[in-house]
Amino acid sequence: MLEEFELDRSLQLALAELAFTTATDVQQQVLPSALAGHDLRVSAPTGSGKTLAYLLPLLQRLLTETAPAGSGILGLVLVPTRELARQVLKECRELLAKSNLRADAITGGADFKYQKATLRKNPEVIIATPGRMLEHCERGSADLKSLRALVLDEADRMLEMGFREDVLKIASYCSSERQTLMLSATLHARGLGEISDSLQHEPVTINSGEIRAAHKDIFHQRILADSVAHKDQLLLALLADCKGRRQLVFANKRSTASRLSGLLQHNGIRAACLHGEMSTEDRKLVVTRFAQGSIDVVTASDLAARGLDIEGIDTVINYDLPHSGDDYLHRTGRTGRAGAQGVAISLVTASDWNLMISIQRYLQLEMEARSLPGLKARYAGPKKQKSSGKASGSKKRSGKLTDGKKKERLRDKKAKGKPRRKSDTTQTNDGFAPPPKKQRREEPD
Repeated sequence: MLEEFELDRSLQLALAELAFTTATDVQQQVLPSALAGHDLRVSAPTGSGKTLAYLLPLLQRLLTETAPAGSGILGLVLVPTRELARQVLKECRELLAKSNLRADAITGGADFKYQKATLRKNPEVIIATPGRMLEHCERGSADLKSLRALVLDEADRMLEMGFREDVLKIASYCSSERQTLMLSATLHARGLGEISDSLQHEPVTINSGEIRAAHKDIFHQRILADSVAHKDQLLLALLADCKGRRQLVFANKRSTASRLSGLLQHNGIRAACLHGEMSTEDRKLVVTRFAQGSIDVVTASDLAARGLDIEGIDTVINYDLPHSGDDYLHRTGRTGRAGAQGVAISLVTASDWNLMISIQRYLQLEMEARSLPGLKARYAGPKKQKSSGKASGSKKRSGKLTDGKKKERLRDKKAKGKPRRKSDTTQTNDGFAPPPKKQRREEPD
């Protein structure tokens, strides 16, 4: 129960209005250590309540510790994407609704001068993407000298996106007395230990649930496909009756996500695309329309795999299989949230088979085989499989015929020219001398 943590009165009122009464597993583990001021490394499944787990202790600290007027930013949350920044800001403002504290977002794609004016008003909490936040630090428009708490949400994703140096530089502008929290659904990525050593002091590690465990409220299915055209047919069939139900379709490339959005719209499906090349306003509009129900399907690149927290997403479809089990975990985690059930469907071609097996083994799950009437693939899986389930490749040819004789290679048949005769050269004491001229034969009388 959240009441046992003796939170500030304004937080209690906000939580009651939001109908939050029971702490999730990760919140129960994080809150005591975070409220005690420890640095934390937290790993927990997607949709488990990580955001609230770090926002509550951060805001509790700011509400109970007095700071001089004009102290600058007191709490900073760094996130990898603009979508996640907006989602965290929304939750943060809901929690601060009964207090005098203010929260704002600083992300790329927005007007820099407007953000500079926002920072001059000294909001206590900032949710930011690393690139734009560093720009404000370097230009002197962001003051982090009095920072009380630094949070790195989706820390592994920030490393994957190349924000390592930006994060370290931002930390150099912060107070050395700060509390630092690192959170992610997966906290075993390369480089995280080094970041932790640089930014944290004796951090407490918390693992809530299995890092590689697939969400228990999601049904995982696979449908075999023969080609891109066949996958298009399968996708249209799966989404044929989707009106009023939210569906999320993932592709590995932005160009594929854009093409699929056009394909669905052409077939009368209310769809839109979401990828990293879109402007902030366009991306925000798509997310808003999706949340409000004016569109039913969003085709997306992996940008939407983290931070897109919209209630009621019924199905996640992997038009392209993700490149890793962690990416699969984040994609499918958009459904089956907060105790609801969801479905994750992956379209698998012959070239995807081994990748699918790797994902299943990594996450210790089994995708249920499924086919659609009239669209069953000719491909039925590999003819031969290894013990792991992966396709067994053909054996190397030995180069021998069935009778055991060695097969003659083409290069062995290559013409080598006429061999020289010994009589063509005559050896002398000084070396080789040219052969004598041929004598003319005398004709008989």
